Amino acid sequence: MQGEIHCSIHGDIHGGDGGAYRGGMTEPRVITEIDGPVARVWLNRPDKLNGLDLDTIEQLAAAAKSLRKNRQIRAVVIEGKGDSFCAGLDFAAAAKASKLQIVKLALPNPLRGTNGFQECFWAWRKLPVPVIAITRGHVFGGGIQLALACDFRFSTPDCQWSVLEAKWGLVPDMSGTVPLGEVVGADVAKRLTMTGEIISGEQAHAYGLVTGVDAEPAKLAQELIDSIASRSPDSVAASKRLLNNARRGSIRSAFGRERRFQFAMFRTKNAAAARKAGMKGETPSFGPRSFD
Repeated sequence: MQGEIHCSIHGDIHGGDGGAYRGGMTEPRVITEIDGPVARVWLNRPDKLNGLDLDTIEQLAAAAKSLRKNRQIRAVVIEGKGDSFCAGLDFAAAAKASKLQIVKLALPNPLRGTNGFQECFWAWRKLPVPVIAITRGHVFGGGIQLALACDFRFSTPDCQWSVLEAKWGLVPDMSGTVPLGEVVGADVAKRLTMTGEIISGEQAHAYGLVTGVDAEPAKLAQELIDSIASRSPDSVAASKRLLNNARRGSIRSAFGRERRFQFAMFRTKNAAAARKAGMKGETPSFGPRSFD
């Protein structure tokens, strides 16, 4: 991994040169901690407001790929170390990266349909568990696209949100346009993308970008996690896939997925546990997720 490099990120926030080394080792850009049934993922460039360099992008994709194999987790929480969630792409660090690394990330995978810049966020949307973003400080550019790749977003009221690519004469290109068009109306999506205006967490909630707002957004996230964890992990995974795909393809294909997924649910041990407990008025005990 590369050391910390001078950055100029989407939010016009500038940092000095220098590395973040402890004991001669470069700090990882992304930290994953398993806390019981919850995986906690941290962006770890706090001195750069968690601006995205290419190593961060690669490590985000790798973290999602690793977590997909863990059938015990019931939810993923993504946060930023320090005062900000993510202030967007670190242009200066990206400019100093090797051409090979840039080309590798820029070329689309013909099987996935995404390139590396898109997959690092889209991979979280594909996880068969709910993914929750807890935001504070800045949610700019690539940061808002990461938050939108999550299923739920809980924000502080004074958090700053912006599709800031407009400031640089660019468009969102890290998969963000798809979920943005799903969570807000077309006029709001166009306004935010065309203007790059900065809005508060409160305004983001009013627009529908944010699921909930609180001075301590982690409390809202935990309440939701507790509620979802009381249900079958298989039905949760199937519900996420059904609703993520509902706006794509024909109505016929959507109804076909419903039938296939429901048939799959009837065959799971977790569905049987839910039915048995429901009949007895008891709390079900679920095993690992079997649906992907």
